[in-house]
Amino acid sequence: MTPGVAFFYGGMVKAKSVVSMMMMSFGAMGLVGVLWVVYGYGMVFGTPAIPGLLGNPFDGSIGLGNLLGIDEAGAMNPDLNGLAFAGFQATFAIITVALISGAIADRAKFGAWMVFAGVWVTVVYFPVAFWVFNLDEGWAPLWGVNDFAGGTAVHINAGAAALALALVLGKRVGFQKGIQKPHNVPLTLLGASLLWFGWFGFNAGSEAAVDGVAAIAWINTLAAPAAAIIGWLIVEKIKDGKPTSIGAASGAVAGLVAITPACNILTPGWAIVLGVIAGAVCALAIELKFKLGFDDSLDVVGIHLVGGIIGTLYIGIFGAGIGLLDTGSLEQLGKQAGAAAVVLVYSFVMAFIIGWIIQKTMGFRIKNEDEVAGVDTTVHGEEGYALETV
Repeated sequence: MTPGVAFFYGGMVKAKSVVSMMMMSFGAMGLVGVLWVVYGYGMVFGTPAIPGLLGNPFDGSIGLGNLLGIDEAGAMNPDLNGLAFAGFQATFAIITVALISGAIADRAKFGAWMVFAGVWVTVVYFPVAFWVFNLDEGWAPLWGVNDFAGGTAVHINAGAAALALALVLGKRVGFQKGIQKPHNVPLTLLGASLLWFGWFGFNAGSEAAVDGVAAIAWINTLAAPAAAIIGWLIVEKIKDGKPTSIGAASGAVAGLVAITPACNILTPGWAIVLGVIAGAVCALAIELKFKLGFDDSLDVVGIHLVGGIIGTLYIGIFGAGIGLLDTGSLEQLGKQAGAAAVVLVYSFVMAFIIGWIIQKTMGFRIKNEDEVAGVDTTVHGEEGYALETV
């Protein structure tokens, strides 16, 4: 899925920024993958260091040692299910960081991005993942919040951080509506396809079993994004006069984001309704950056933050057995809203502080002249399309 993000984002930036954009995703894979094995797994699924809030990073988790089953004689007896789950959860940490990068496309230093990624995943993602994904110890599931595969921990978390970084780095040179068109539409469509394919495993795999819950999650991961494509394209046709392939790809991602927290607890019919709503609302939400004056380059806020909020709150109304329609109570909606708000505020504040410190010390944003020349050559010394001239 993270290479899918790289392609999805890479196709939408300038031709002279595609390498930089994709490198931010690959950098996240390298750094976060290592940190997860060294201490991230322990912070999320280790014995609580702070009950309800944080796991112990040194609780036998160095190198996933507590899953290797090393006996007194030093023999290794790996825990099949535990290691498989640890590997699966690593992908959540990696993609959450990668998603943020879209907000600062065309103007970020790679080294500064890597510093941000390492600090943010440590002080924000790992604790938030403990809150949400540690079903035995995290405060969110113990309180009764339903977030099956990461509406809060992944999408609201990444979207709030993206907004903070967009504010810290400021606007691109010449920022205005229609500042640029995607330089490679097929690349973006390829990325959306890889994302959707991987998302079936992302959502259905969160059940950690082959059963009816995994099956309904799978079907809903088909239904919601399919409906979201239609919702987005209808809005795009009414608003701009033409339905676009980028709109279809963005609509699919918006539907995937919205169904992520709810895929285990909606009937397919309500998943379709959620998809249409998410596609339409996110198609409108991406215009907020022009009205509010922040430069979220690739609409991480409009799709992931807004879509994550929609999906998280939707559970409180339409969730089977817990939503307003079934219980007549707003209690679940209140819990969903509370979890969304806590994650949003925590991630935004921490990301802003981290980003601001990096900007004031080593510098986060490249020089304007380097941005105009192109991030690929000035930062990486490469070109996405090295065409020889005669």
